[in-house]
Amino acid sequence: MKHNFSRREALAGLAAAGAGLALSPFSSSAHNDLKMILERKIPSTGERLPVVGLGSWQQFDVGAGASERGPLKEVLQKMQEMGGKLIDASPMYGRAEQVIGDLTTDLKLNEQFFFATKVWTTGKQEGIDQMTASLRKMRRKKIDLMQVHNLQDWETHLKTLRDWKTAGKVRYIGITHYTDASHTRLEQIVKSENIDFVQFNYSIRSRNAEKSLLKAAKDKGVAVIINEPFEQGALFRAVKGKELPAWAGDYDIKSWAQFFLKYIISNDAVTCVIPGTSDVKHLVDNLGAGEGRLPDETARKKMREWMAGI
Repeated sequence: MKHNFSRREALAGLAAAGAGLALSPFSSSAHNDLKMILERKIPSTGERLPVVGLGSWQQFDVGAGASERGPLKEVLQKMQEMGGKLIDASPMYGRAEQVIGDLTTDLKLNEQFFFATKVWTTGKQEGIDQMTASLRKMRRKKIDLMQVHNLQDWETHLKTLRDWKTAGKVRYIGITHYTDASHTRLEQIVKSENIDFVQFNYSIRSRNAEKSLLKAAKDKGVAVIINEPFEQGALFRAVKGKELPAWAGDYDIKSWAQFFLKYIISNDAVTCVIPGTSDVKHLVDNLGAGEGRLPDETARKKMREWMAGI
């Protein structure tokens, strides 16, 4: 995958520069003496979620072969060992729902994860049929979070989702998008509708959500999931060959991925960020962003200025 290749180059550059990125200890016992992954409350219930989850777009759209599924099975096993919970999927992501359902069932971990998926179609019955298929593929009688993907026919589907929530088929409901252009509409819906979650794009360089959307979600008590945290790998390409700032260690930042992710999760309106990966080393690195100290506002400003200067 293009963004993973760029990330590998960035990690290799850090290692060559003596930045001290430690990705070797993968056993669960290696994490026993580390700080637990930070958790945040879902405002509508108080249930807690780890601040780093897992996206599945592209990475989990694979066949049934062991060579394709083996690395993903390792990722899911390690994620559970380290305390990760939220896995985000969609019917749009090809075979991802089926693969997630199969592998978590094989690992006997299906019920230990927080499954978030989406409805991505037009029409009431079409939406019901698609969501029913998602439950079957993910091996669940109840989905933790069902979201309207990219606001497609959102008014129709939100009505159904409220019915499903009342019936106990879903625990939480929400809406999603991935572009800055969608933020105004997302904010309007956050303010006007009774939803539990909103998912959108946000990164250290793509900060349109800081204008008002993040605040609107916090004020309304809506949990926030962040997608596109690495801008599809563009952030890794931007820092290729560059060392982390010396002060990054003051916030337990050991890699560029953690630099980017800690900027996001240090905004207290954010509930969870969902970087995607099929590489267990990258998963460990990503989840590590939820451990240790977070940047304060002064440090966040320094991070923004550093990125603007490269």
